[in-house]
Amino acid sequence: MVNRFGNRASSIDGPATHGFAITPDDAAELGELTRAIFVGGSGALSVVLASGAEVSFAGLPSGALLPVRARIVKATGTTASALVGLV
Repeated sequence: MVNRFGNRASSIDGPATHGFAITPDDAAELGELTRAIFVGGSGALSVVLASGAEVSFAGLPSGALLPVRARIVKATGTTASALVGLV
């Protein structure tokens, strides 16, 4: 497969190059910091950001793409489902 951009470094505002399913957990850190989180099922999302700040996002619709550098997605306070971490 041709990758016309293979010789360029990824930037934080460029497209994601990897994704993984997120299972919310109050303590466990994700395998890597996200560049964004895709919300498959509507609800609220409670995260710990790269800075250590804890924030909650309420009323997220299905299909939302939240551009956050998260290290933990907390089970407490998260009602959104089908979460995908993008990096």
